[in-house]
Parts: sequence; C-alpha cells; structure tokens
Amino acid sequence: MPEIQAFRAIRYNLGKVGSLGDVTAPPYDVIGPEFQDQLYQKSPYNVVRLILNKIEPGDDDAVSNRYTRARRFFRDWQSDGVLITDPDPAIYVYHQEFTYDGVTYVRRGFMARIRLSPFGEGQVFPHEETLPGPKVDRLMLMTTTKANLSQIFGLYPDPQNEAMMVLDEAISTLTPHVATDHLGVVNRMWPVTDIDTIAKIAGIIGQKPIFIADGHHRYETACEYRRQTHESGALSKEHPANFVLMMFVGMEDPGLIVLPTHRLFRGLPMLSQGELSAKLASCFATRPAGDGAEQAQAVWEDVETSGSQGAIGLFTQKDQKWTIAELTDQGRARMAEVAKENTEDWRELGVALLHRLLIDDLLGGKALPKPRYVHLVQEVIDGLKSGEFPLAALVMPATVNHIRSISLTGERMPAKSTYFYPKLLSGLVINTLE
Repeated sequence: MPEIQAFRAIRYNLGKVGSLGDVTAPPYDVIGPEFQDQLYQKSPYNVVRLILNKIEPGDDDAVSNRYTRARRFFRDWQSDGVLITDPDPAIYVYHQEFTYDGVTYVRRGFMARIRLSPFGEGQVFPHEETLPGPKVDRLMLMTTTKANLSQIFGLYPDPQNEAMMVLDEAISTLTPHVATDHLGVVNRMWPVTDIDTIAKIAGIIGQKPIFIADGHHRYETACEYRRQTHESGALSKEHPANFVLMMFVGMEDPGLIVLPTHRLFRGLPMLSQGELSAKLASCFATRPAGDGAEQAQAVWEDVETSGSQGAIGLFTQKDQKWTIAELTDQGRARMAEVAKENTEDWRELGVALLHRLLIDDLLGGKALPKPRYVHLVQEVIDGLKSGEFPLAALVMPATVNHIRSISLTGERMPAKSTYFYPKLLSGLVINTLE
C-alpha cells in the first residue's frame, strides 16, 4: 500500500527574497520562451532558473549547460541562505483558490514524500502515455541537482473527506505562506509538523490507491533515478531516492476540476463541411453549427451541454464552417473494431474517439504531426485565424471517474486527455535526494 512520509523541505527564505509569488512558477512544461523571460525578470531567485534554465550560447554537454547552471544556482542559494531547510519533518497543506467561468473554487490537498513503486507493481497508477524526450530532460535535471524541484500531482479516493478534515483542524490556528501566481490563483501553504497528525494522514493514505493526475514523466523519471542509485550501490531502504515529492488531492474534492484540451490539426487535406460530413457519415451523425472561427464558443457550449464524450465540434478551414459530430451505434461498433485491444471505458473517451476513430480511421491521418493543444476556446479562435490548421476539434475532457476506471485496468489514455486547472506551483517546497 502507498507509504507517505513527512520530510524536511528546502524552502525560500522570505527574509531574503521578499514575496513568495516572485520566486515561484508553474511547472516547466507550461512555460514558453516569453513567459520564461518574464519569470527570469521577476526575481533573480525565481525557481524557473532551477526547473527550466535557459539554453545559452556556448553550452556544452559536460561543463556548462542548463542543468549545471541549475545545480550551481541551487547550491549557491542554499549557501547564501536564499533557500533554507526546515528544522523538522512536515507535511505541507496546500490550498489553491481560483475562479473559473465566474465560479470561485478552493482545491485542497497536501504535499509529502511517497515511496516509489514502478507502475504496475504497486498502488500508484498512471492514466496517460509518456514520451521519451521529456523523461530524458527531467532525468538530466534530477541527476544533476539531486532534488525533486516540482511535485507530482496525485489523486486518492476519499469520499468521506477524512484526510482534509484532519488537516483542516491542524492548520486552524496557523498562518499560511501565500503566493499569488500570474493567473491570479491564490496559493496558500501551511507546514504541519505534529507527529500525531502526520501519523493519521499516513494511515488514511496507506489504505488507498494513488492515481497520477499530472507529472507522469517526472514520476517515471524518479523511478529511473531510483534504479540508477540502486545500481550504484548507494541505495539503502530509507535513502531519499526511494521517494518522490507528491501533492495529494482527494478525488471528491469540490475544487477539483478538469478542463478540456482542444486540438488544432496540421497535415490534413483541406475539407469543406460537406466533404467532412461525407467522410464521417458511417460513424457520426453531423449537423451544421455555425460559420466563422468566432462561433467556437457557441459550438463548445453545445458540445459541453450535451455531456456526451461522443460529441465533437469540428471546424473546417476550407469553408470556415463548424460541424458537430455525434457518435452513432455504427460508430461504436467501428470503434470496437479499430480499438479492440482497449477496454470499453477507453473506447468511450472523447479524445480516444477523436484520434483513433475520426482522425486515424475515417480521415486517414495516422501519420499526422502532433497537433497544437490548447485549453481555452479563445486560443482555438486565435489559432484558426492564422489559417495554418485545416481542422480544429473541440472535445470533452476525461473525467476523474474515467481516470480511476481506466487506470485500474492498466491502460493509459491518449496524450492530453486531461488538464487539471490550475497547475501546481513549483518552488513552494523542494525535496532533496541527498
């Protein structure tokens, strides 16, 4: 069963850096070059210099590169007192208050170390496919800095809200550390060092499966780092490399929302609405849904209101028209043929239907370049205005229940099936592997 531990986090010394919001950052994989520059300018101590250091002219493979610079910053900041180690082991309660679609939410969880177990060998389950490139990058960073600089995002079933009830009581008289991010999300964190509280939480989590919501690449990287440490002969049972830093959120938490990830496709031939409908007719019922890219919001509201994973909004660049395609019984039968190696739950996912049935099978797009993934409807509109995407798709996200049911079978969803908003901040706590 999952084993969690309190740990002595390395944290920013606010007496040295001032505002916690100036030195934290979202995960590396959502930081583009322009935003990276902004974070660099925000503070000379922003954690982006650790999690995503810039590539500089003259970089080489051994002496000077983004990973060795991250290591140097990490060590120098500790030597200079910018980063300090907590005196006592703790778990770190972490709340995020945010507004989405006019509604304010608070997502509640806590950060701790969890003992690593390779996928398929323990009680930690993935739900998405991973790619080799990001794992190589994160392994280089982990090996060089010997630290978990960002937390994995884990989910656990807790219908009675046991864990957070214990933690709410533990933090009731404590003052949080606060960081407001670039999206206006208010991040609050409380270290909890009470031994009895930590033991209660460890007991609650130790009875539950853990599902990775975000950070699959980093979890697999941590497993590889553990394997390498073992092969070097340095791995004792309690060596820090046996563990990885994780954020734990209850699957029933009212602040847990999953946003869609829409697609902008390259590489397909230009199709009109009529041509697209003809190609989909054997598996989807189609209907016109409006003209012009700006109609995307209305189309998305139509798809979202249906609540059906089998409803997909499609834009054809050739004639600037929107179409809503809805899966038919014949489409379900065809999906069962083309994805016979997958379970019925997997075959019912909107993203699986989009890629395996609609794009690969009906449109013959198996060898397409990777689509552009976006989350906001306005990003779809902006992308379509460029004219470079023959087809756009508005698709429903997988739900938390999908994650649970599909992960427990050992399957993985297509890439970008889920987007948990908001992202967790990096730089609140760091877990050393030394």
